Amino acid sequence: MVTSTFLGTSGLRITNLIFGNWLTHANQITDDLATASVHAALDAGITTFDTADVYANTKAESVLGRALAGQRRESLELFTKVFWPTGPGGPNDSGLSRKHIMESIAGSLKRLGTDYVDLYQAHRWDDATPIEETMIAFADVVRQGKALYIGVSEWTADQIRLGVRYAKELGFSMISNQPQYSALWRVIEAQVIPTSIAEGVSQIVWSPMAQGVLSGKYLPGHPVPADSRAAQVKPGESGIRDFLTDDLLTRVQRLRPLAGDLGLTLPQFAIAWVLQNPGVAGAIVGASRPEQVSQNAKASGVAIPPDVMAAVDDILGDVVVRDPSQTAARAPHRATWHS
Repeated sequence: MVTSTFLGTSGLRITNLIFGNWLTHANQITDDLATASVHAALDAGITTFDTADVYANTKAESVLGRALAGQRRESLELFTKVFWPTGPGGPNDSGLSRKHIMESIAGSLKRLGTDYVDLYQAHRWDDATPIEETMIAFADVVRQGKALYIGVSEWTADQIRLGVRYAKELGFSMISNQPQYSALWRVIEAQVIPTSIAEGVSQIVWSPMAQGVLSGKYLPGHPVPADSRAAQVKPGESGIRDFLTDDLLTRVQRLRPLAGDLGLTLPQFAIAWVLQNPGVAGAIVGASRPEQVSQNAKASGVAIPPDVMAAVDDILGDVVVRDPSQTAARAPHRATWHS
């Protein structure tokens, strides 16, 4: 069974494995398979679920809501997000304006079939809306009982510090940041994590397996599997293909004995690695089949010895991306979308 932990300095406990439905629900798998995967998560002891209004243009929230129907609401922690374009993509269908936040939370609650979410997250920083407007809207969402806590995703250290300051002034709790983080992508370590720890903010990380690269299924000198995520990426797009060099893939295969010595598969080892790091409260894992959930759950509670953590650093070496400026560099600039 998975373990639980506090989120930030709040009294909210979450499971350290979080079921996410970014690419799967209403997209890659049938609703029946999605429901079976959600139930497998519940059977494994996972009670924390993460989604977003933008996933499958709102449809993923609906699938998750139906899959959780009949469960005791108080026994679940439901997370969703707001920022990216939804609906027909009009000028007010995105961002962190008061209008978009208020309309988006209403839609998310309806689709999820609940009166409130435990955590409502700013899916990115919005450079087109004053931070005061955004945080006042979040304060009102909390006061109206539509969300219990507020979080953010992919914010820089300075943005997190500013957000926490406004949250305290307005009387609500901003307790989490949701960044990409894995043994290969460590851009949050130098600035975001130390700042977050100082401000009482936890990390709930996405892509702990580096979009599947750390699963070991991509082999050096071999074409990518036809049914893999990398096979779906269009030529010229960044992301997973940036990791698919023979040097990097060879290094990933060298991690396999480390995982085996701990009785873990490579995917389990990758998840356990992120959970071992300071400031990380949980890792978001998806699944296209119920058995994947059951396998991933075995990563919870695993203690990786310090010498093995050091060996991971030695093996991966300079293929690891550590540049803290990558968080800001990859942020969207909404101010230019409707100029």
